[in-house]
Amino acid sequence: MTGLTSKMWMLFFAACLCACTVKGASFTASLDRDTMTLGETVTLSLAFDGSSPQDAPAFDVPGLDISGPNTTTSFTMVNGASSSTYTLAYILTPQRAGHFTIPAITADVGGQTLSSQPLTLTVLKPDAPTPDEVHSGSEPVFMRLAFPSGKIYTGQQITAELQVFVRDDVENLANFHFTGQNVDGFLIGKSAQGGRSTTRVGDRNYSITPVTYVLTATKTGQLTLGPFTALAVIVVPSQNQQAPDPFFRQFFNQGEQKQISLATESVSVESLPLPDLNKPANFGGAIGNFTMSVSVGPTNVTVGDPVTVRVQISGHGSLDSITLPDQSSLPGFKVFAPTVKTEPGGPLGLDGSKTFEEIVTPQNTDVHEWPEFSFSYFNPDDGQYHTLSQPAVPIAVQGAGSTPLPSLSKNTATENQPQSDILPIKENIGSLRPPGTPLVSQPGFLALQSLPVLAFFAALIWRRRTDALANNPRRRRQLAVAQIISKGVVELKQSAASNEPDEFFATLFRLLQEQLGERLDCPATAITENVIDEHSLLRNAPAATREGLRELFQLCNQARYAPVRGTSELNSVATQFQKVIGDLKDLHP
Repeated sequence: MTGLTSKMWMLFFAACLCACTVKGASFTASLDRDTMTLGETVTLSLAFDGSSPQDAPAFDVPGLDISGPNTTTSFTMVNGASSSTYTLAYILTPQRAGHFTIPAITADVGGQTLSSQPLTLTVLKPDAPTPDEVHSGSEPVFMRLAFPSGKIYTGQQITAELQVFVRDDVENLANFHFTGQNVDGFLIGKSAQGGRSTTRVGDRNYSITPVTYVLTATKTGQLTLGPFTALAVIVVPSQNQQAPDPFFRQFFNQGEQKQISLATESVSVESLPLPDLNKPANFGGAIGNFTMSVSVGPTNVTVGDPVTVRVQISGHGSLDSITLPDQSSLPGFKVFAPTVKTEPGGPLGLDGSKTFEEIVTPQNTDVHEWPEFSFSYFNPDDGQYHTLSQPAVPIAVQGAGSTPLPSLSKNTATENQPQSDILPIKENIGSLRPPGTPLVSQPGFLALQSLPVLAFFAALIWRRRTDALANNPRRRRQLAVAQIISKGVVELKQSAASNEPDEFFATLFRLLQEQLGERLDCPATAITENVIDEHSLLRNAPAATREGLRELFQLCNQARYAPVRGTSELNSVATQFQKVIGDLKDLHP
């Protein structure tokens, strides 16, 4: 009886506690800070005192990336009275600077509808440190943007160098990724990381990691480059555990981990249009400094015979802007479309050569030479147009029927033999054999007769497929990129097996550019991480695909400063890349 009474009292106490808890339920929302810098994250906490919500509240704020929630529960008891708090934590990542208003959030708690108060979040634009702050040595990591001074022209390719300075006491730099690359009026192309060096800034030593970018001016007027903003996690010695000896500091000082925001200064430059004064009539838009070589052969042909004209243009500048003048209406010749081969030199592709090979056929014997050929370009170094010329090449063209027929040699041995007027009569004509099966009814004969027909239809199908590919550049590029991806996956696995992270991530970034360029129908060299948010096709892609792409780009950026080591990690990244590539192939514009 005593045990039953105790149980009843406990049930009664629990019921009263639940009733009091539901009746007294409350709901508050708070931010761990209301002012932050772009590139950082902030935590929004929804605290429920007395009871948990039926469902996690959902809300949306334009310009904020919201992930979570993570749930925690805490219990307290004061003077015999217990209370519980359920907390839902959301991680907010701003996508731009400015002021954001988090609206009132409603939740269903124990049958009651509770609402929070609106919150305001201010996101500041990161600023580059001042010269005084840099020379004081107080900045563990900072960035500088080096841009050449002088005139630039619309369409000109130039280089800019981003320098990342890391103080000598920084034990580790990880999770480095760009949060913004302001390139108003520029198009970012290839990039290459240079060798590290050491310099002294103020009274501290810093290591410098340069990254060179190829930029193309896309419009005239005042252009702005920067600021470049980034986010990173660093480990510096703890102030409470300063060890004088670097050896002891390495093994006995665990260090202090910090998340930092980085920003460069902005650089302004004026972009000039190409001048109209003295512009050659055959100027096709090539900008740089080039040389040219032309070869024509063979030069002794018959009407209708092919002649190969090979034009190679080499030098420094934008190879993509080099085109041949239109020669389709050249009198006396039938000119076929040229084949183009580009051989870039150096990691940035600003030097190299572009070769054009076109097949021409003389149409009559009045053709005596391949006419003079010229190529014009604009040199931004001296601000003038230049024309390269190749003199006419003599060609001897013969008529189609002017070639003498080959003579037949006589058989002198046969002529010297005496000729017989009457052939001898056979006295024994031999035995007769019954006729065999006619060839027309033999399967082997019929099979042999069908081979030409099958070959004709196979050639016809192959020809139609070739014509279809010739008229469908998108399909040709799709097949070419498929081969590049297939070979690139093999290279990734080889680099992973050899534990070569630099080659692995360089190949990974190139394959991402090629596949995204083919899917989005744009040049592969123009692909950066920003295309994930800027292109409509990727904005409508599944969230898993977008996150997978963003993670791969971030891994490529991180590899320059904190390379991944280990074959298993590289194999995992290669597997993730193959999955993302498979998802991209399902996207159609």
